[in-house]
Amino acid sequence: MDISITSVLQSGAASLASYLAAHVLLCLVPAFFIAGALAALVPQQSIIRFLGPDAPKYVSYSAAAGAGSLLAVCSCTIQPLFAGIYSKGAGLGPAITFLFFAPAANILALSYTGVALGADFAIARIVLALCFGIGIGMLMALIFHRAETTRTATNAPFAGGGAVPRQTLVFLGVLVALLIAGTLKVDWLTAPVFSTVWPWDGAATAQAVLNRWVPVNEVKGEEGLSLQGLTLIALLLAIGAAAWRGLGQVDTRFNRLTYVTLGLTVLTLVFAALGVRASDSGLVFTLTGRTIAVAILCTALVPLARRFDPWDMQQWLWETWRFIKMIFPLLIVGVFLVGVIRSFIEPEWIQFIAGSNTVLANLAGVVFGVFMYFPTLVEVPIAKMFLSLGMHPGPLIAYLMADPELSLQSILITSAIIGKLKAWTYVGLVALFSTIAGLTYGAWVDGTPLTMLALIIGGFILALTVAVQLIERAQRVVIH
Repeated sequence: MDISITSVLQSGAASLASYLAAHVLLCLVPAFFIAGALAALVPQQSIIRFLGPDAPKYVSYSAAAGAGSLLAVCSCTIQPLFAGIYSKGAGLGPAITFLFFAPAANILALSYTGVALGADFAIARIVLALCFGIGIGMLMALIFHRAETTRTATNAPFAGGGAVPRQTLVFLGVLVALLIAGTLKVDWLTAPVFSTVWPWDGAATAQAVLNRWVPVNEVKGEEGLSLQGLTLIALLLAIGAAAWRGLGQVDTRFNRLTYVTLGLTVLTLVFAALGVRASDSGLVFTLTGRTIAVAILCTALVPLARRFDPWDMQQWLWETWRFIKMIFPLLIVGVFLVGVIRSFIEPEWIQFIAGSNTVLANLAGVVFGVFMYFPTLVEVPIAKMFLSLGMHPGPLIAYLMADPELSLQSILITSAIIGKLKAWTYVGLVALFSTIAGLTYGAWVDGTPLTMLALIIGGFILALTVAVQLIERAQRVVIH
């Protein structure tokens, strides 16, 4: 393999450019604002009541999995939301279940898996993600029980009550709707409503230059860079420059740059929801249902925000900026490193190793999911491609379990939120459980009776539950 330093760096830069242009805006940006609202506007009692360490397990883990199933997000987009609930007092176990379940088994990923790969893969994905997501959460809570007891001890004064004000629920609902409208792929959002052409003789030439600089490679998940994407990156840089003081100093007072930052953010989201395509005659602008939905929801946030006390809005924006400063730099570094590492990996190697249902093959599927990270839902067509190339369904499920969960950038971000020891323990558990998931599904495909597999999984869950309960009871006796 002849790979130069220049090509390696170009691969990293291309990965970063295509990611920022295609995936940050309509999913990650709303997620940051949701996380800020969770941290600033939702009473701590509410989080502790449903997701706290002392909440009944059937309540906390069900709430975590249920909330995760509604969000079509990737391992990076879920990070600010995870940070938001964790910082507000959610127990480590339910928070980890939420972190695992949202990318792995949200309703959109499951429906897309069913359409592209078949109902068997979709059912296996939901059952295994539910069992192992809760199992990983319980194990994390058990392993770090003492540290979590210390962390959540300060939440005791907030244990009562738990009602969320109605205006906060409505405000959060609109923010979540904005996230869903920007990511959901349904006909009424993607259907064109109106198109127009802006004459520009150099549009096709400019796009051809971008295609040479940032080429498309579907096999490696490299999506290229469009003229619209280049414009969006420029807008992101403008938002960052304005937000440094506009949001960074908003806890003191609103200033002119605060409004500039918010205005640029709305403009960028609406422009990202437009369809923009270069042609020989110029730039083709297409207004879609997504464009209209994003514009309406952004507009609806203005009167809703005015119902709050100005101090609450200042805290919301300041918390949003805090999450951005903590997470976004790590995201940039991680995505660049993924592009660099991706240049050394040939998909044919993974296919060769993962052609049968062995432990090594399933581990290869997990490793492939980490280093060849694809944005949410993109892992499904990639999985379909590898299935057609001969990858065994077992390692394919291992890949589908690991890819939405683990990536270099998400590992870095998780470490910043919960600490390196907890983060790498989580990574190890996800890798282990994804491998077990692949072996289990692969065994069923190879002819192992479904009843036997159900008994094995059921016995595993039962043993895990009993072990957690017994060890937790023993720890309580030691503490008292």
